[in-house]
Amino acid sequence: MGRLFIVIGAVLVAAGLLINWGLPIGRLPGDFTVRRGNFTFYFPLATSIIASIVLTLALMFFGRR
Repeated sequence: MGRLFIVIGAVLVAAGLLINWGLPIGRLPGDFTVRRGNFTFYFPLATSIIASIVLTLALMFFGRR
């Protein structure tokens, strides 16, 4: 359980650093934005897929005993 918290913390720190350095996380091609009048709907499809792949690989790597 402790190892999982370390991985989650490291991923959050890495994401924060990448955002600070200007990587457009959340504004990738494949992220959908619909604006109609005063309503805005944002669906981060590409960002979700990339985050899922990265987390899956990290958990597979750190989950092995």
